[in-house]
Amino acid sequence: MIHWRIFPTREAQAQALANAVVAGLGEALTIRPRALLAVSGGTSPRAFLTQLARLPVAWRDIDITLVDDRWLPPDHEESNARLVTETLMPGATGAHWLPLVDTHTNAALQVRTLNDTWTHGVPQVCVLGMGEDGHTASLFADAPQWREAITTHDKFVLVQPQRAPHLRVSWSLAALGACERLLLQIQGPAKRAVLEAAQTDVQDNAISRLIHREGVNIDVFWSEE
Repeated sequence: MIHWRIFPTREAQAQALANAVVAGLGEALTIRPRALLAVSGGTSPRAFLTQLARLPVAWRDIDITLVDDRWLPPDHEESNARLVTETLMPGATGAHWLPLVDTHTNAALQVRTLNDTWTHGVPQVCVLGMGEDGHTASLFADAPQWREAITTHDKFVLVQPQRAPHLRVSWSLAALGACERLLLQIQGPAKRAVLEAAQTDVQDNAISRLIHREGVNIDVFWSEE
């Protein structure tokens, strides 16, 4: 099930999304000593991450990770890790950063290690994005690993999209569906149409599969521009 929150500008969307993340983390910390926040990369989250870094949060009690990342060094301009370390981490004083990618090792071995040793559970707050093909995280329907990514009980999967660059490490569909609070940030009429279609019928894309999982609720933060 999805719940729409509509904003006239990206600035208003970013501020409301940052406030919602703070509220979600605060709620999580009332019932546990630490909380896990997962955020997305790309271009859309930059304003939101910058806003979030300015808000009062008990960062020393927060672990921060990514929904997905490209198999790139952390200083690469297309690395999601670089975006987060440039925008959010400077203000998130004391937070524990949990990267998904380590290019000093083998990619398949890295994903296996994450699945074998990850002790942080699934995120209490997870901020997703979505492409116009309906992918979310790096769960691309054109990838050879698509069926595994949407059926496995592992938390992490390795994905090689066919029409997007770079090998990716991503949370699996099951792991995303188990997150306590899912927030989706999208802009523009094209992505709204994709999301509405995904909600209407089960489609062979990640956002539709996620929406139609039992018990999943997604707060959609959509801006017109």
